Amino acid sequence: MNIGIYLYPDAEVLDFAGPYEVFATAGRLSPDRDIQVCLIGETGEMITARNGFRVVPDHGLDDHPPLDLMLVPGGIHTREMHNPKAIDWIKRQAQTVKLVTSVCTGAFLLAEAGLLTGRRATTHWEDMTDLRQSYPDIAVVDNVRWVKDGTLITSGGIAAGIDMALYLVSQIADEALARQTARQMEYPWPPKSA
Repeated sequence: MNIGIYLYPDAEVLDFAGPYEVFATAGRLSPDRDIQVCLIGETGEMITARNGFRVVPDHGLDDHPPLDLMLVPGGIHTREMHNPKAIDWIKRQAQTVKLVTSVCTGAFLLAEAGLLTGRRATTHWEDMTDLRQSYPDIAVVDNVRWVKDGTLITSGGIAAGIDMALYLVSQIADEALARQTARQMEYPWPPKSA
C-alpha cells in the first residue's frame, strides 16, 4: 500500500503530519502489510508549511512511485486551487488510486479538480459555508469527523484527519491494527461518532 501525501506552501502541519504518523506507525507495527507513506511536493524541493514549518518532500509530482491512496491536506489553500499543475496531478491520481482523501480545506482542492461534484463531503467547520457557496453541487455534511462517499473520503481539520487516517488503517488492514496504532500513539480511538 503506497500512500502519497501532497504538500504545498502553507499546508497545515498536523493535517499532513498527523496522518503521516498514523500510516508510518501502522507500517512499523505490521511490516508484513507493507504500508509505505511518502510526502510529495510540486518539485520535491523544500516547502514552507503553515507557521514557518519547513519540510522536504520525498518526491515531486513527476517522480513518485505509483500510489494506492492520495491524501490532500488543508491549510492556506486558495493559491494552490489556482495551481494548474497541482490540480491536474490530483485529477490524474484520482483515476488510478484506490482511495482519494483530504483533510480540512484539502477538500477545496478535490472540489476544484472536480472530484466532489455530486458527492458528499466535509471540511473544517469554519469553512463549510464557503465550500457550500463555492461548490453548490457538493452535499456538505456537518458535525462529522469524516465522510466516506465511495472511494472519496474527506475529513474535518487536524484531529479529525488523524481519526480518518486511523479509520483508513482499519480499512486497508483491519480494526485491530488501527486500535494498536492508536494505542502506540496514545491517541483515543475510535471516536464516539464518525
